[in-house]
Amino acid sequence: MRFAALLLLAAMSLNAQVDNNAHGWYMYFGDHPIGNSRWGAHLEGQWRRADLGLTSQQILLRPALNFQLNKKVMLTGGYGFVETYRYGDYPVKSNFPEHRTYEQAQITQKFLGLDFQNRLRLEQRHILGSSARYENRFRYMLRINIPLKNKRYYIGLYNEVFYNFGKNVAFNVFDQNRAYVALGRNMAHQTRIEIGFMEQTVQHRDGRVFEHNHTLQVAIYSKLPVGRH
Repeated sequence: MRFAALLLLAAMSLNAQVDNNAHGWYMYFGDHPIGNSRWGAHLEGQWRRADLGLTSQQILLRPALNFQLNKKVMLTGGYGFVETYRYGDYPVKSNFPEHRTYEQAQITQKFLGLDFQNRLRLEQRHILGSSARYENRFRYMLRINIPLKNKRYYIGLYNEVFYNFGKNVAFNVFDQNRAYVALGRNMAHQTRIEIGFMEQTVQHRDGRVFEHNHTLQVAIYSKLPVGRH
């Protein structure tokens, strides 16, 4: 799937206009078990900045409900609110909000001493503003965490590819790709922090403009239980 996406990206980029940006994303991801049950709360907030952090890019809030199917598989369903602002050399006509629902399966496993995570997500996107429309999007992410010698620190790697589908999608079936590398540190109370770099390639809806977003990311991850555990 990833190889097909790269071939499609290479073919379409021959006559593309390129928009290079420097972004900063500051994020919180919480998967909080509820007591001793299989249920949990997902709480997520992202503050995304453009122009080396000087201007707004996006605000994202994504609450959801988790269900731990077994030790390896977690199912999630939730809601996301996104506000996108004008940025870059080829900005949108005006700032616009988006409401989305999503369903997700996350599969974790250990192999050769490494932590692997496969995540599949389906999104239903209600995009408002001057070009209001409904779209569907599929996302697949493969992530690997490589523990370092003392296991307090680790290297995090992932690649995530996005595909749009549905009658309102014309020129950007390929939506974007995110390639990421980070240094992480395991903290107390089932919390970890990561500082990393993401190279994000985004194809605009018209199919002609490609963004190359060089992005600093700072993220906090928490699995602190809610209630008795």
